[in-house]
Amino acid sequence: MEQMKRIGRMIRKLLAVAAWMCVIAGVVLPGRCLFADDESAEVRLLTVHLQGVYSSKISVTPFDGIKTDAAIDVVEDVKDGETAVLKIPVKYVPGEFLLRLDYRGKKTDHPYPSERNIFINKQNIELSIDPPYINNSEKTKFDAKETENTAYSTFMKENRARRAPVDFLKQLLLTYDRPKSKFYARAVKEFEERRVEYNAWVNAQSKKYQNLYVSRLFRFQHIPKMKWGGTPDEQHARLIQNYFEGIDFNDPLILRSRELSMLMNGYVRLFSMQAVTEKSRSELFAEAGRVACEKASRGNPKVYGWMVDYFYKGYETYGIPEGMRVLEKHINNPNCHAEKKQQIIKRLEGMKRLFPGAVSPDFAASDNEGNNFEFHKWKGATAHKLLLFWSSDCVSCRNLAKELKQWQNHPENKEKIDIAAVSLDETETETRAWEKEIANFPGWKHLSVEGGINGPVANDYAVLSTPVMFLVSSKDNTIAAEPRDVDELTKFLD
Repeated sequence: MEQMKRIGRMIRKLLAVAAWMCVIAGVVLPGRCLFADDESAEVRLLTVHLQGVYSSKISVTPFDGIKTDAAIDVVEDVKDGETAVLKIPVKYVPGEFLLRLDYRGKKTDHPYPSERNIFINKQNIELSIDPPYINNSEKTKFDAKETENTAYSTFMKENRARRAPVDFLKQLLLTYDRPKSKFYARAVKEFEERRVEYNAWVNAQSKKYQNLYVSRLFRFQHIPKMKWGGTPDEQHARLIQNYFEGIDFNDPLILRSRELSMLMNGYVRLFSMQAVTEKSRSELFAEAGRVACEKASRGNPKVYGWMVDYFYKGYETYGIPEGMRVLEKHINNPNCHAEKKQQIIKRLEGMKRLFPGAVSPDFAASDNEGNNFEFHKWKGATAHKLLLFWSSDCVSCRNLAKELKQWQNHPENKEKIDIAAVSLDETETETRAWEKEIANFPGWKHLSVEGGINGPVANDYAVLSTPVMFLVSSKDNTIAAEPRDVDELTKFLD
């Protein structure tokens, strides 16, 4: 008996060592590591059994409203039949993750991406994957005891069937041209009955799975109440008015999924559908931010901050100063935990200093030949000088520079502007790339300033990302325009 006990203890020790080695190595031989679910553990383990391809790189990335840039764990090379174990720090759970496999079907193939969204909460996750069929439930299977992804998949499958007739009636009512007919009245009644029935089912599913993270995401399927009748514009306004019904802005965990971002993209599209001019588009987008940020301000500070960041990114990308002014109220609210707070403050301060008619900030720099350069003293040979802030590793910068060069090469444009391209590259590698890149743009003033994007020159011009352009009068150094692209530059000069 004593001998049997010793053998039992030895086996348990060997299994424990094997499991620990699985975690350390990240890749194990075919078979399963024996990990028990443990809510107190510092990591959740994502175990992937690879099958059907020669090899694959496997990575996992968390969602934070929108997908983050950096993976939190990567296993570089897993062969067919092998197992990879990826570690998810508990600070990222519960949440939604992007599981990506860059696989090679044969040894000589180039890697090809395959992606799937998964949910991780209290359990360690184990699944077998055939990368070309990563979203096929017959080829890619979770462990039989898995709950979060299984519940979400079951819900979404039934949801599609239940929601389809309600969405059909909604679209019919939005486009039907006889709102005073008996048919329209019957359709309105039918829609409301089905909407209430559908929302009751969503609520029941949320309650049934309330112990799972995914249950809070079911609420994003809620169909808001709709008052029918009136003009198409009035109906459109009601869609916007009731858009956030059923969404809990007090729940910060909704930020750990892509659902909120997808919801907001749909919201902004409703506003864009009303735009008929560039000016009206900017005004409508500013109004969208005003309404959404106001609603979020009554919720959790993190959700409130996320909403402000969401609209900041849009306003910055599309150059909507009206929207930036909307954010000023919120950025000064101590309950707004926005990650982009300093960038927004910097942009707002820049808007007060950098506008058409204001004198451009002067600066000194060195050009690519080592000569001293002073911006205000540089008059050039044309009525305007274009200040382009760029960096060598920025694809958008290189594309814009090429467009500017092509535009300037047209005979009618040769005498319109002089161009000073200011590099915000900092590292030695970036600087070498810049020195190589500027050979493609002869005739321009190529300048390098200290501090890059965080340096004094970039701060004076409120440059938060590249590329950025300022068109400046050669005569008195006043700002003439802030064109976002070559088309806007051309319109101003014409």
